[in-house]
Amino acid sequence: MADGAKKIILGLGNPGPEYEATRHNVGFRVVDALAAGAAIRVLKRRAKSLVGEGALQGVEVVLAKPQTYMNNSGRAAAALLEAYGVRPEDILVVCDDFHLDLGKIRIRKGGSSGGQKGLASIVETLGTSEVPRLRIAIGPLKGDPVDFVLTAFKKRESPCLHEALDIAVAACAVWAVDGIDACMNAYN
Repeated sequence: MADGAKKIILGLGNPGPEYEATRHNVGFRVVDALAAGAAIRVLKRRAKSLVGEGALQGVEVVLAKPQTYMNNSGRAAAALLEAYGVRPEDILVVCDDFHLDLGKIRIRKGGSSGGQKGLASIVETLGTSEVPRLRIAIGPLKGDPVDFVLTAFKKRESPCLHEALDIAVAACAVWAVDGIDACMNAYN
């Protein structure tokens, strides 16, 4: 299949072991779970990201983890669009959302960033708010937003977090195979 026929699942987060377990890195965790389930290795450096190419339920996908840090995720998104010859609607951005209570997910075709800095960077860099996104709840927000997103999940939050990550992984597969409308109908 040609590069242009691929779908990209772009999990947002910050590179480096110090950020690995933080709330801000749930997008990376979804990509890692997708990769493990589909035997895709996300190790190749391309388009300002770590990428892995493979198939989800027969659909060619690129799993990507930007290496630009959260606030510059738009640079990676633009580089991925160019490298793979896809349109913004062919990328599903997976990110955190502290406005939602832990355990929920929300899928949209587009719209505002809702204050999520990585998503804001993507919208600004690509020049469109019509980028599909899957938000994973990490809230409710406690204290300063910057400090909150860079904290690790509490042990008591683990069951709820893992359930949300499992649902997000399933939703990503539905998006890749059936599109954003089917994904929203099934998971919102």
